Amino acid sequence: MDPIAVNVLMDPDAGTIALARALNDRLRSDFPKGFAFDSNHAPHVTLVQCFIDREKIAEAAHVVSAALQAAGPVNWRSKATGLYALSDGKLGLAGIVIAPTDDFRRSQLRVIDAISPFTTPEGTAAAFAPRLGGGEIGQATVDYVKGFITARTGQNYNAHLTVGIGTNDFIDALKAEPFKSFPVQAVSLSLYQLGDYGVAQKKLHHLHDC
Repeated sequence: MDPIAVNVLMDPDAGTIALARALNDRLRSDFPKGFAFDSNHAPHVTLVQCFIDREKIAEAAHVVSAALQAAGPVNWRSKATGLYALSDGKLGLAGIVIAPTDDFRRSQLRVIDAISPFTTPEGTAAAFAPRLGGGEIGQATVDYVKGFITARTGQNYNAHLTVGIGTNDFIDALKAEPFKSFPVQAVSLSLYQLGDYGVAQKKLHHLHDC
């Protein structure tokens, strides 16, 4: 068995991406070693993270795509409500909080039902796309994926768009600024291999147009 860490995610609209890039630029001005949005770091809103055996990825993608298509019309619109931060020592991971709608939750459960026959609990750091600068994948990232379906679905689903890494003081200052809510819309759903910090690093399959 050769498990890889995957993310079934929502690809956001151009306006949301532009605002996420602006925040990413500010974070990298504070911490230049943080990731930039590029071909290896796609802005996204996670639906489901899990481990799947590499040989089953294509079949799993087909089944998930069919389940989404069979669901019929879904309202893929929501709104951003603020910023969040997760501290890791002197640094933090910052992102945009997105209101999780009933349609988002229902779609998440459809994906889980479709993908569950293909998942495995056996994932390790080797299941992730390698860090571009070398080094190990953080254990916190591995544990997050292992516990995602159990702990972060249904009423516990917290929709968000991670925008970058910065020092805790800088992120606290960002969070203290007035936040103007804005609309967020998914334009498509995709399947990616995850990298460290849960970044969407390698696109594997297009799943669904929203």
